[in-house]
Amino acid sequence: MKLPIYLDNHATTKVDPRVLTRMLPFFQEEFGNAASRSHVFGWKAEAAVEAGRKQVAELIGATEREIIFTSGATESNNIALLGAVEAYASQGDHVITQQTEHKAVLDVLGAVAKRGVKVTYLPVSRDGLVDPGAVAAALTKKTILVSIMAANNEVGVLQPVEEIGRICLEAGVLFHTDAAQAAGKIPFDVETVHASLVSVSAHKLYGPKGIGALYVRRRDPRVTLAPVIFGGGHERGLRSGTLNVPGIVGFGEAARLALAEMGSEAGRLRDLRDRLLARIRDGLDGVELNGHAEKRLPGNLNVSIAGVDADALMMAMKDIALSSGSACTSATLAPSHVLKAMGLTPEQARGSLRFGLGRFNTAEEIAYVAEQLIEKTKKIRSLSRDHGSRRNSLSA
Repeated sequence: MKLPIYLDNHATTKVDPRVLTRMLPFFQEEFGNAASRSHVFGWKAEAAVEAGRKQVAELIGATEREIIFTSGATESNNIALLGAVEAYASQGDHVITQQTEHKAVLDVLGAVAKRGVKVTYLPVSRDGLVDPGAVAAALTKKTILVSIMAANNEVGVLQPVEEIGRICLEAGVLFHTDAAQAAGKIPFDVETVHASLVSVSAHKLYGPKGIGALYVRRRDPRVTLAPVIFGGGHERGLRSGTLNVPGIVGFGEAARLALAEMGSEAGRLRDLRDRLLARIRDGLDGVELNGHAEKRLPGNLNVSIAGVDADALMMAMKDIALSSGSACTSATLAPSHVLKAMGLTPEQARGSLRFGLGRFNTAEEIAYVAEQLIEKTKKIRSLSRDHGSRRNSLSA
């Protein structure tokens, strides 16, 4: 076993060596611009792009013409939400989302709200699920879009997107889902979900950073978006800019591998995750699972541990890469908005850890992490009790 151990695969994943091998020729030998239609370098680049487009489309059950390449899921979310709000402004000015969405959705909707768009933020249950009935009840004649993520990036909860998509379809409302955490990890099909718009990202499924895609439905019904980026008319006018050919090639290969290996990989990760949770609970008291026990990503484990500060615990386990629930992003010290919306107290949020298990983690690593967590937690709790006892004796 090699240290340090990486268990933060919801933040990003290691590029699969098979993906890197597929990408390498497109940095030097096949370096053409896919928009250069007058010579062989451009033709080869364009062919590589279209091959990658087909592979990404196959991952989510779409057609190639419905895939728009972007720089990542954040840009995809921006194009989807801003483009829909502008394109359908004559039909309404109301958008529905949930309180536990990613900031790449919440911040965009916060921006359009300042322009007069009405935004409804639906609550979630203690296990992190949004009620499809609440979505239906929130719809008005002015609703143009519902945006509910497929899988939560912190607690791994899988939202009932199929039911929500069906509700939106029957109401004639666009349904957008941020599937960055779901695509490539669990079966996801745009037709089953009745999705109008879907955001995905390569670096969440062992592809390169800086490349993502937006699915835009072309039929039953066709979705229209107003462009938010201009200059050259690339990607059918929705995302101008020179295409990232190596990134697209890598994204395509990552999508192909994910689709082929999803079943076996999910089963292995689910087993490792459940073993990790069982060992932690066996070795410690005061351990609470955050998020639905079954409706969650195979590689996600989010727990609150009583009597410890997660940041202090992570500092004590310097050879293990994790993330805590004390902040929703590394740029803020505010408690996670996801855990807060689920009803956790500030103390529970501060004691929360997110384990993101991935393709390259081993059983040996998981066993080591569990023992380290138990040992360090007991030590921190002991020091805290000793400190409390000394403080009480001094005050007496």
